[in-house]
Amino acid sequence: MKGRTRGTGSRSETLSATLLLLPFMAAFVLFFLLPALQTLYLSLTESSLTRTSAFVGLANYATLVEDPSFWSSLGNTFYFSLLTVIPLTALGLVMALLVDHFTARHGAAGSWLQGAFFLPYVLPISVMTLIADWMLQPSSGIVNHLLGVQRSWFSDVRWAMPVVAIATIWWTVGFNMLMFIAGLRNIPREQYEAAALDGARGFAVFRHITWPALKPVTVTALVLQLIASLKVFGQTYIMTTGGPFNTTRVTLHYMYETAFTQSDAGYAAAVAMAFMFIVVALGLLQALVLRKKK
Repeated sequence: MKGRTRGTGSRSETLSATLLLLPFMAAFVLFFLLPALQTLYLSLTESSLTRTSAFVGLANYATLVEDPSFWSSLGNTFYFSLLTVIPLTALGLVMALLVDHFTARHGAAGSWLQGAFFLPYVLPISVMTLIADWMLQPSSGIVNHLLGVQRSWFSDVRWAMPVVAIATIWWTVGFNMLMFIAGLRNIPREQYEAAALDGARGFAVFRHITWPALKPVTVTALVLQLIASLKVFGQTYIMTTGGPFNTTRVTLHYMYETAFTQSDAGYAAAVAMAFMFIVVALGLLQALVLRKKK
């Protein structure tokens, strides 16, 4: 009887778990797996936006390997990631430490500081780019006024991408800050009290207690930030439209132009699939490297 009861309970738990997973699995298949398979098939054809033409196999991928525009856009994407991934993670950690310290000193007033830091993240991209454009106007922008120059930042080959990266950091750093705040609040306060009794102060406390406890959060933040930075599109498209001289045209921008300007859906799908594999591979590689260093 006990065996039957245990078996019945196990089947009931399996059924309950399956029913709970069904909505997610249905959404995954409908909105991710099927579109991915359709995109893969489309990349093997010579198609436009309105019709699917002949099957051409790997011809689009062979063209992609020799396409300088694709490699240029990929290089711009990597450059943007280089400018944003580590600064966003490091700045998110610094802001979280400031909020945590301010909360410990002033109580609920720390929530106001946290809200001020997080506020840009809730802005839609159109508002963010409008604010950045207003601040960086050549003649009336506050940045040029403070620096005493009249520079057209978005038209400068050297500065266009760094400026887009700075605007992105200001816009999205609040998300990383929240991740680190959650990590800080999971550290037992007893550890800090014991360190204080032993005479540990300042950087020593951070090095031996805070940082080791935050390493898993840091790994997660770096991986998520890398994936998000590689998928950049809206900022560069709105702020610079890929200029000057295509120095800010990233891979998703190139894919968009290929599909909707040149009406070459098959080749655009090949760009999308190749880029997806690159993003997944880099994300997995980064996660493995970071976890080995823990």
